[in-house]
Amino acid sequence: MGYNQENYRRIREEYSRKYLEVQEAASKRREEIHAILPEIREIDSQLSDMGLRIMQAALKNDDYEAAMAQLEAESVALERKRAEVLIKNGFPENYTAPQYECASCGDTGYVDYKMCDCMRKRLILAGYASSGIGTLMQTQSFANFSLEYYQNDRMTHLLMQSNLERAKQYAATFHPAKSENLAMFGGTGLGKTHLSTAIAREVIEGGWDVVYVSCVDMFADYEAQRFGNSTGTPTGADLSRYTDCDLLIIDDLGTELTNQFTTSCLYGLLNTRLNRHLPVILSTNLETDEFRKRYWDRITSRVLGNFAIMPFKGTDIRRQKLGK
Repeated sequence: MGYNQENYRRIREEYSRKYLEVQEAASKRREEIHAILPEIREIDSQLSDMGLRIMQAALKNDDYEAAMAQLEAESVALERKRAEVLIKNGFPENYTAPQYECASCGDTGYVDYKMCDCMRKRLILAGYASSGIGTLMQTQSFANFSLEYYQNDRMTHLLMQSNLERAKQYAATFHPAKSENLAMFGGTGLGKTHLSTAIAREVIEGGWDVVYVSCVDMFADYEAQRFGNSTGTPTGADLSRYTDCDLLIIDDLGTELTNQFTTSCLYGLLNTRLNRHLPVILSTNLETDEFRKRYWDRITSRVLGNFAIMPFKGTDIRRQKLGK
């Protein structure tokens, strides 16, 4: 699937609009210059005739290379004269040229049929926003995930070091058709959100469509579509983003009000993505035994049977920071 399709369409439209606006502005500057500097108008007329003269030279069977060299020399001389006239009259030599934001792609978004870096950056930033945790991803990354908070216990430190390396590897090699599902189990403040956010950040920068959502917000969308707002009118919440994205990350599973409706929604969502071979990352403050008691057997069997389990141990990092 790649980049979020809605973001891609919107940004492509922005590039098309920006390109046309730049061309229109350049055209207006040329008209302005032609009105006040007839000499430039005449030079531009001669330059525009070059294409016809090149075609005429190509149709002749005599010394084509010599003719091309002559025409190129004339074109260079005209361009030089044009620049001199503009500068002499107080204008930059490129005054009538299109002023692109990106010189590499000319505001088209592509260079030699490959996406330009400027467009890729725009898509990444848009991906941060549409993923649901744009602010978190600006502050939480693999680089600032500190293992010092797990040093009090050697086995805990080794476990969390392994979790960090596993998360890095997952993000670096992510592909929706090949990557496994992950389930992060453990108490609050142990780094589950930080690592899942870091994964989301790297995967988005790799060009994939990621949706990161708290379980409470996700079930609110399902309820809004099923039951509507306070007046009973369906809100039209877009649930396809949860089933269609390349990677779905559901945070804090178990904090929702669990009932038959939410459990049914969760089962349907997990089943759909498993059938489509689209990966899911779950994080929950529940231990595996608590998870079994909270959800249907059909859900626990799918999670414990189809997800790689990542246990998180240690002492609440937020509490440690407050203690310092």
